[in-house]
Amino acid sequence: MLQLENVVCRYGKVEAIKSVSLEVNKGELVTVIGANGAGKSSTLKAISGLLPPVSGRILFEGEDITHASPQRILSMGIAHCPEGRRVFPQMTIQENLEIGAYRRKDAAGIASDMEKIFNDFPKLKERRQQAAGTLSGGEQQMLAIGRALMSRPKLVLFDEPSLGLAPNIVEKTFEVIRKVRADGATVLMVEQNAYAALDMCDRAYLYESGTMALAGTGKDMIDDPHVRKAYLGG
Repeated sequence: MLQLENVVCRYGKVEAIKSVSLEVNKGELVTVIGANGAGKSSTLKAISGLLPPVSGRILFEGEDITHASPQRILSMGIAHCPEGRRVFPQMTIQENLEIGAYRRKDAAGIASDMEKIFNDFPKLKERRQQAAGTLSGGEQQMLAIGRALMSRPKLVLFDEPSLGLAPNIVEKTFEVIRKVRADGATVLMVEQNAYAALDMCDRAYLYESGTMALAGTGKDMIDDPHVRKAYLGG
């Protein structure tokens, strides 16, 4: 479904990603782990068109999207749930969700999908006319996920979905991501909670200093001595 081939991305003269190749197959939940600054979030930005590669290729369902606009990439079926949630704080919960569907024209389908999200997140339904900036961190994360799903994506990019959340909200967030996958979407997730991410994924990639250091199944990565020592606390 998604292939990155020798992708290089830079911020000015600084290489954030150094010739990275990876793939995500339809229906998979794939995770990327690694230290801060390893290039994980930059990879998601490259896929969604926010950080165009300086070399290499990105293919989605066989089509080259390396230099496609973010709008074009979203319309093809890739949604990005960014680090830090980034909801529109002055807009209501409902307006944030409507923004997620701005490229759609099917009013009945949009209404149905919004109701489904409200069923999954009852607190959002109760407060649908409340400003998003007044929500707790966990509630904003649920809203950010719901906003991404309103585009009816084929592939969802989750960037650090558990960052800064209380433990009980982290568990709820991972339950939601599992459900997104169970409902038919493919998932590529960057996550700092390495053990939880590896435990729930089909396959994983380890980034170190902007390069791909290791790849394998989630179980293989959990059992790997280097991963255990460096990222799982021994």
